[in-house]
Amino acid sequence: MRDASHLRGLRAGLIALALVAAGFLLLPHLYSNQSLLFTLMTFVALAQGLNLLYGFTGYLPFGYVGFFGCGAYATSLLVLHTSLPVLLCVLGGGLAAALMALLLGPLLRLSGAYFSIASLAASQILFFVVSNPNLADLTGGPYGLKIERVYAPDASYLTMLAVLLATCALAAYFRASRFGLKLRAMKQDPVSAAMAGLDVVWLRLLVWLLSALAAGLIGGVYAWNLSVFYPDAVFTLQISVFAIVFALFGGVGTVLGPVIGAAVLYTLYAVIGVSTPQYFQLVYGALIVLLVLFLPGGVLSLFTRRGIDVF
Repeated sequence: MRDASHLRGLRAGLIALALVAAGFLLLPHLYSNQSLLFTLMTFVALAQGLNLLYGFTGYLPFGYVGFFGCGAYATSLLVLHTSLPVLLCVLGGGLAAALMALLLGPLLRLSGAYFSIASLAASQILFFVVSNPNLADLTGGPYGLKIERVYAPDASYLTMLAVLLATCALAAYFRASRFGLKLRAMKQDPVSAAMAGLDVVWLRLLVWLLSALAAGLIGGVYAWNLSVFYPDAVFTLQISVFAIVFALFGGVGTVLGPVIGAAVLYTLYAVIGVSTPQYFQLVYGALIVLLVLFLPGGVLSLFTRRGIDVF
């Protein structure tokens, strides 16, 4: 029974990955604004990366943007001060974000709102450090960084797609594997999970590091595509808010939920929010209120209520 369930989960995961890959490979041929598509893909990946932590452990990081910004800056500094290929610099950005998460590991001793607020405070500390004018020789300070010599929109687009697929694959593994069952047990009742022999501290730390690694890689590819940016562009709280809302709208703890949530809400933002921001804020606020009141499990919960298994 367990093997059959595992095979169904594996099949569903492969189908989900194929749909995401096909969608973002075909969209540039149907819609010419590749920059907008790249930004959409960035937020889909961020929502999925946040889903790894919140959806499977219950820890909601308001400061998730800190890992994104850390990856962007580490990648850019490696490009500027080393002769490494840009892909290795992006990998270095992801590892820098994971190292930062390791240093912030004690935050996992907190829970609920305390953890969320503490992670937000940590991201703001990172922002103030990199934007400090006294560190302009190292971080660029408030003047930002320029890595236009490696600017490659097509290559960065495909790299972001690869990072997105890797993040979705990790979420699919969490969803269908024994490891994922351990995470869900820990999320529902950490005390009972610990008494059953699960190393709760190690499981939380591992998922925390993987989620930070994903954000760092996404930030690194984003900086590569942008090539010129300021601290506000990669440390703005709006990035965390969007990732959280997108994941919640689709449904956390699933693979397709964050993808659907980001695709729907960011498309709505692109259509309404840019041209008529006043109406977008009204529509967006109404959507969030309705979501909290009637669909706390996200859009995909509509299917689970009818007994349909969603992935």
